[in-house]
Amino acid sequence: MERIGFLSFGHWGPGQGSRTRTAGDALLQAIDLSVAAEELGLDGAFFRVHHFARQQASPFPLLSAIAARTTRIEIGTGVIDMRYENPLYMAEEAAAADLISSGRLQLGISRGSPEPARQGAAAFGYVPEPGETDADMARRHTALFRKAITGAGVAEADPRYAGGAVGLLPVQPQSPGLAERIWWGAGTRKTAVWAAELGMNLMSSTLLTEDTGVPFHELQAEQIQLFRDAWAAAGHEHTPRVSVSRSVLPIVDEEDSRFFAGAALRDGRDQVGVIDGLTARFGKSYAGAPDVLAEQLAADTAVQEADTLLLTVPNQLGVDFNAKLLGTIARDIAPALGWSPG
Repeated sequence: MERIGFLSFGHWGPGQGSRTRTAGDALLQAIDLSVAAEELGLDGAFFRVHHFARQQASPFPLLSAIAARTTRIEIGTGVIDMRYENPLYMAEEAAAADLISSGRLQLGISRGSPEPARQGAAAFGYVPEPGETDADMARRHTALFRKAITGAGVAEADPRYAGGAVGLLPVQPQSPGLAERIWWGAGTRKTAVWAAELGMNLMSSTLLTEDTGVPFHELQAEQIQLFRDAWAAAGHEHTPRVSVSRSVLPIVDEEDSRFFAGAALRDGRDQVGVIDGLTARFGKSYAGAPDVLAEQLAADTAVQEADTLLLTVPNQLGVDFNAKLLGTIARDIAPALGWSPG
């Protein structure tokens, strides 16, 4: 395990015990937790993007603010729903955030997940073309975004106002190297292979929208191997990266026990359900004493296959609590996975 970061869903609301009662609370605490994570030696601060919900929705202002307060950790998303995105505007925003961070942006993108809004992307002005599915539209947006961040021309120049230039103009700014730091959030083995063929890194979460009857971590490890095989066959020049997400909840005191003892009993095994009409397998949560969790994670084949582990955090419990949680993992669990602090 080369890198460990946290993944926040950015929840906020007035619920009982919430320490992120407003969107402002969630955003400002995300910055503070990122600073704390860097001080603990962790390697990344990643954020889920959800629209029409009390969660993080506009990642680039947040990531830029974190970049200005940190110097080393990677900043990223896990993931941006490409159905909602203007590809060229997103290319400008991503390049600007990457330049502010001196090349630390790791951008996870995908087709998106079920959402509270019916036809939410259409409300943003994006609808599939005739014969397209939502997934097709997301991939079309992705293709144009990835083209734009390479510096390829995308708009015809007007010589009157472009200093006499002709041909196609690229968006500005450009951030060299960003194109190699795009990750696809793959929910199946097939989409992981597709991402590898196109040269995108693999981001795999605690959910796969398929089930073969084997434990989640074994199915995910198979997905990772298929990704790496397809990458090698495609002949890309740079080395791919692979991340997996896990819910790791160490219990070391009464406060932890109050929050997580139930999860240790309830969520300690895989679950199978239906999402978007597809059978899906959900990975288990890891809750318990640090030494037990270290053994369990060391036996998780997908964790062992990945180079990056993203720890989902209960962000509504506040910065101090989550810094304690991450510190316990960094000190008492992660070394058993071969990780050392940055």
